Amino acid sequence: MSELPIRNFCIIAHIDHGKTTLSDRLLEKTHTIAMREMRDQMLDGMDLERERGITIKAHPVNMKYTAKNGRTYELNLIDTPGHVDFAYEVSRSLAACEGALLIVDAAQGVEAQTVANVHMAMKQKLPIIPVINKVDLPTADIPNVKHQLEEILAIPGEDAILCSAKSGIGIDEVLEAVIDRIPAPEDNRKAPLQALVFDSMFDSFRGVVVHVRVFAGELVPGMSIRLMGAGENYEVKSVGVFTPKPEERERLGTGSAGYVIANIKTPSEVRIGETITSVKHPAKHPLPGFQEVHPMVFSGIYPLNTTDYERLKVSLGKLQLNDSSFVFQSESSVALGFGYRCGFLGLLHMEIIQERLRREFDLDIISTYPSVIYRVVRSNGQVLEIDNPAFMPDPSVIDHIEEPYVRVFLMTPNDSMGDLMGLVMERRGVCKRTESIDSHRVMLTCEMPLNEILVDFSDKIKTITRGYGSMDYEHMGHREGDLVKLDILVNHEPVDAFSSIVHREKAEYRGRRLAEKLKEVIPQQLFTIAIQAAIGGKIIARETVKSMGKNVTAKCYGGDISRKRKLWEKQKEGKKRMKQIGKVNIPQSAFIAVLKND
Repeated sequence: MSELPIRNFCIIAHIDHGKTTLSDRLLEKTHTIAMREMRDQMLDGMDLERERGITIKAHPVNMKYTAKNGRTYELNLIDTPGHVDFAYEVSRSLAACEGALLIVDAAQGVEAQTVANVHMAMKQKLPIIPVINKVDLPTADIPNVKHQLEEILAIPGEDAILCSAKSGIGIDEVLEAVIDRIPAPEDNRKAPLQALVFDSMFDSFRGVVVHVRVFAGELVPGMSIRLMGAGENYEVKSVGVFTPKPEERERLGTGSAGYVIANIKTPSEVRIGETITSVKHPAKHPLPGFQEVHPMVFSGIYPLNTTDYERLKVSLGKLQLNDSSFVFQSESSVALGFGYRCGFLGLLHMEIIQERLRREFDLDIISTYPSVIYRVVRSNGQVLEIDNPAFMPDPSVIDHIEEPYVRVFLMTPNDSMGDLMGLVMERRGVCKRTESIDSHRVMLTCEMPLNEILVDFSDKIKTITRGYGSMDYEHMGHREGDLVKLDILVNHEPVDAFSSIVHREKAEYRGRRLAEKLKEVIPQQLFTIAIQAAIGGKIIARETVKSMGKNVTAKCYGGDISRKRKLWEKQKEGKKRMKQIGKVNIPQSAFIAVLKND
């Protein structure tokens, strides 16, 4: 039996090493797109991807290529993101492929995320074709990059293909290597249908468009299919491939990757990693999916205009279909009204989701300070998982609190190593190992709390290393820490939107900063307002908003001083009473100013 003339592969690399540019050249070379329609970053569909020059979603594309051996092959390429926050997209793409192209920048060499992506591909036992890109740059150091491939990744340097995606050097060699080195899919045409759902998106006219890779059997319009996990049956309306626009086909055979449109109406009906089979001849077992990802960073998202609450709910549902690593559930806050508690894989992921809500769905939103999942062990042994400080139990019933830790891999030039170690120690981290990559760069392996790398850690690394440093991290589980809940009290009333869980050493600094910021944004009242930062019953910082002055003696002119004294005493009593019963309404703008500043 001859092998199937199909090759399924994906492109993996560190961010900005030229994955998307290479996929543009492959589309050109295989004449998948007419030259008049060609543009840069062809597979990046979102404006956001083009503006930032990063890939956020994995993009599948089907190409036809006639090899030197005379046979015409169907090539299914999936361009994957390179940022650590989107590693889940990469793991899903790898599950749908038989091999991977590993792109390494000839000038920058192996970076932190390159190592992480290679380990993921090796775990799936996929053949890896190393491609050294940007070889025409004056700063390219090819012998050094080959040495790094061998030393760090254990990939033979002589197997690497030299290419420049920008100028089109070595593109033919890349395509031939895909044909020669990546195995064809198994020929399971006679077996019952098994198709893996590796992505999906929502189309307002056609419902849910499911991206699948067919491992056995075939998909044809009109057939009845079943989602093996959910147990639901549907009828296939149409099937097709991406070129990169959706193009309808008569069938999707074994080994192909494409899309299926069935009568699936709501986004929540399809789960990523699901197996599709036929209702008439079902497969006995589902395909091994991929592990469910658990969000690491949580933040509240609230509509600025309370009437947008329902629109926000619908928009989040559509985003979740397109990005299954994002989760949300409703919550309410005294200060901000009704909104959603959202879980993200990391900070860039959070930023992208918020930006997409603003652009694609035209929503004005505000998000609360990002937090991680803490494990609170009570005195009776009960363990609570808390992602929102508002649910923290009373300190008297807490035995200890555990926080998530990560193993961070930092690549840095030699001269920045000392400063970077200082930053790690400042963030409560410990450097476990240092390895020399080459004569210019070092890789540091550190262990530190996830909470400490949440907000500006990546930016600080870029500043210290003048843009040459890179970072990747993996989760290690939870460890006990000296953590406390920091409350902000305004006029002796706690404000839940400003509560946070922090390390005891940093609580005072953070409390003082928040109190100072609130003093600037809370408008004056007719009575003095106390802004306090507290841990349990202990006040650790205080600021005071002075009361508005009202001259009650303005109408007194001449006469005895005792008349004025009597009025001042009366005013004093009134202010005292007002302070006891008066309420401070913190304006929405104050919340926005403080949370944005955070």
